[in-house]
Amino acid sequence: MDKTVLILGGRGKIGANATQAFADAGWTVRQWQRGTDMTAAAMGADVIVNGLNPPNYHDWARLIPAMTAQVIAAARASGARVIIPGNIYNFGNRPGVLSEDTPQTATTRKGRIRVQMEAAFRAAGVPTIILRAGNFIDPGSDSDVMALLYLRAKARRKITLCGGADVLQAYAFLPDWARAAVMLASRSDHLAQFEDIPFPGHAFTATALRQAIAAKTGQTWGTARFPWGLFRLLSPFWELAREMHEMRYLWDMPHQISGAKFTRLLPDFVPTDARTVMLSGL
Repeated sequence: MDKTVLILGGRGKIGANATQAFADAGWTVRQWQRGTDMTAAAMGADVIVNGLNPPNYHDWARLIPAMTAQVIAAARASGARVIIPGNIYNFGNRPGVLSEDTPQTATTRKGRIRVQMEAAFRAAGVPTIILRAGNFIDPGSDSDVMALLYLRAKARRKITLCGGADVLQAYAFLPDWARAAVMLASRSDHLAQFEDIPFPGHAFTATALRQAIAAKTGQTWGTARFPWGLFRLLSPFWELAREMHEMRYLWDMPHQISGAKFTRLLPDFVPTDARTVMLSGL
């Protein structure tokens, strides 16, 4: 039977990768056009991938609840299962291995908004998958964690450090995340109505990244520091600086994402190897 997916935010990182992955798997892919009736667009869809996210953290307190209500209404009317790219903001400052059982004790405003968003989907009773991931790595993108942060000084052969060089961080290679979303959507009959599924991806330190790049290029790479002090000073006047500074703690919080549940559900999933992921921004 043919399956249909509706992609929300098709031009964004999640939307673009999901579009490719679902098309590669033989699904009929629809793109929702902003300003049109989302509920009408969702009719006949089996899955809705919610790639909507206000750019540059803009006005989350108002826009995220509004988007959430819109997506819930579309899912309820169409009967489609929603797939959402979750993040780790929900957990607050909690080093270690993060899983579906980790208490969601958000310590930031954006973290609390994400907790409320997920709770809204659970309470609405619409079939939902939270596919929770770390920092997004999108090969070829100029707006992922590699381009905007780690490799912002690559012309000077420097890795930019947002926190400690040896702090373990979790990452999601978005082509892998999107393939996993397709596999889960194809097996949704075996899933609960609301599923919180951690996506393990890869975990590595800035030191490991620097060493991998140096080995690949045959050149010595140094380090530079992200200008957090400047961002703090500009926070009262610049929304992006304020919102990024709020999440600074994550860069000093060693963590990785558990793969136990993911592996139980998708034992045949083969991720892209870590070296390819780390070198994708070059």
